[in-house]
Amino acid sequence: MSRRPVRLITVDPGHFHAALVQKSMYEDVDSVVHVYAPGGKDVELHLGRINNFNTRAEDPTTWKEEVYTGDDFFEKMLADTVGNVVVLSGNNRKKTEYISRSLDAGLNVLADKPMVINSAGFEMLKTAFETAKEKDLLLYDIMTERFEITTILQKELATISDVFGTLETGSPDNPSVTKESVHHFYKYVSGSVLTRPAWFMDVTQAGEGVVDVTTHLVDLVQWECFPEQSLTYNDIEIISAKRWPTKMTRSEFAAITKVKEFPEYLKPYVVNDSVLNIYCNGEINYKIKGVHAKVSVTWAYRSPGDGGDTHYSIMRGTKSDLVIRQGADQQFKPTLYIEPKGKDAKFEAVLTEKMKSVEAKYPGVSIKKIAKGWEVDIPANYKEGHEAHFSRVMEKYLEYLKNKNMPAWEVPNMLTKYYTTTKALEVANSTK
Repeated sequence: MSRRPVRLITVDPGHFHAALVQKSMYEDVDSVVHVYAPGGKDVELHLGRINNFNTRAEDPTTWKEEVYTGDDFFEKMLADTVGNVVVLSGNNRKKTEYISRSLDAGLNVLADKPMVINSAGFEMLKTAFETAKEKDLLLYDIMTERFEITTILQKELATISDVFGTLETGSPDNPSVTKESVHHFYKYVSGSVLTRPAWFMDVTQAGEGVVDVTTHLVDLVQWECFPEQSLTYNDIEIISAKRWPTKMTRSEFAAITKVKEFPEYLKPYVVNDSVLNIYCNGEINYKIKGVHAKVSVTWAYRSPGDGGDTHYSIMRGTKSDLVIRQGADQQFKPTLYIEPKGKDAKFEAVLTEKMKSVEAKYPGVSIKKIAKGWEVDIPANYKEGHEAHFSRVMEKYLEYLKNKNMPAWEVPNMLTKYYTTTKALEVANSTK
């Protein structure tokens, strides 16, 4: 039997996202996946997650993992030439090097965010994209948040000038676009408490908050505010950036890593031999094409009532603000609101009329009047959840790989995104 055209190679899968791209099966992807990794807990946890997908009661997957473990795992991967798409989601210290060397070897790459965690890595990434172009290879990062329905509809409504108006310029104190993300170390994935690798708490291996989760937020600012436009570094001006730690006790660390003592590489961040300072929080204030934007990420140990990660987003238009809230009032479910400015008696009639085009694209979506404006009512079938979004990203990647139809703006915008995050880290470190 001939193999399917896409053959995955999973390299050093230290992050649970590596497994989530295999939560579903894909028509063009071979069921045999070759895994190359150093031996240890990271790869064991990854294989356990794949096994859970294969053995679940509902719609089980049929992956067959061929595993090689050893210190020479990456050299062995390059030598074996058993696949054509490298999936990278793990320790970020060498990720940019793995991206570059995989492309040099003629392999396509699907990389989890962040592709780079510092300015040196960014320079390497620029060369990597040049290599991908020369060799006609596909290098792409996993931007799951583009597939969250409230974000999709926020973007959609922002294109309707009779409802949104135009994007305001804003100011540093009152940005036109704000995106805030709250994450938690203790969380559930596929129904089980997630075991995190100890290195995840080391910012030299995982990356600081300014360059990690903020990648998603910077991407959404570009994607929503300047849809299908190619951006460059000249469009970005970093105004300010900052970083600060989350404190984690030894017992909290042990609960999520199953490691009783802080490893030696974490000792520089340990206070009084009992509390770990993790620089996973960050904020960037910047201008993009003259528009003021702010993105921030904060990490708590555990959410109240295990409500999960949360997202806040506002786009300020001249006629209305489009706001996503995900707090206790929303039962920790992302909810989109339309909040008009001023007292335009015709606004409701205009909105009702313009929503018809939205409802045509997204059947079942509607609006309901509330005190401050309107809440967008979204049917449950659109609310897939974060884990399902990894399959959406993979489907998009496979489409681009097969049809060679990745939009021209994607590569310059990926580079602009990582320029923004790594430049912001430089600023944050210079002002601490």
